[in-house]
Amino acid sequence: MPRAGVAADCPPDALGTARVLTVDAGTTPRVGRKHFPATLPLAAKEVVLTFDDGPWPGTTSHVLDVLKRECVRATFFLLGRNVAAHSALVRREIAEGHTVATHTYAHPLLSHMPVGRAEAEIDRGIAAANTALGNAGPVAPFFRFPGFASNAALLDRLEKRGVVVFGADLWASDWNPMSPGQELALVLQRLHASNGGIVLFHDTQAKTAAMLPEFLRELKRRGYRIVHVAAGRH
Repeated sequence: MPRAGVAADCPPDALGTARVLTVDAGTTPRVGRKHFPATLPLAAKEVVLTFDDGPWPGTTSHVLDVLKRECVRATFFLLGRNVAAHSALVRREIAEGHTVATHTYAHPLLSHMPVGRAEAEIDRGIAAANTALGNAGPVAPFFRFPGFASNAALLDRLEKRGVVVFGADLWASDWNPMSPGQELALVLQRLHASNGGIVLFHDTQAKTAAMLPEFLRELKRRGYRIVHVAAGRH
């Protein structure tokens, strides 16, 4: 009998995915305490893994290999320009049970743009993901603002469209120069302080891909549980 959260075809020592949480804009239009008053309804020591800016050859493939080995599911906030160039990686993400969401086409700071132009940039990213996936699977109505640069008008438009805006509860700061070991220590320290939550990584970062195996093993040692977010009705 496999451990709870670990499928029968997973290694017996895998971290596994403890549960799936469905999310929709009707009840949780904006989540992540780094940016908004509320976050996902997570219990203590529950963790949602999210990755931004991919897909990217090499690093995204390694991240997917590690997640598969540990039977862990994550959410990928994709850049449309990378999706267009590396669509096979997006189809792999869907095939392996992950949630695919969007992060614009080219990563501009949307709060610095006219609202109509910003919304067109969001839509271009969504269209790229839909084109890449074809019939392989749905793009979740989840969105993360590049640089967390939102404004009230865009937040209102996305809520009316049924799109959940993700911030984060903590991040690995993996856009800064550091070693994989330094990143591991930093994110574990922040996770301990927050007692779980939505974690933000970048699957374009080699140091994040390198530290991920030890990070997931450490989560298991410390009694954390992985929650996978999926789209509710919208």
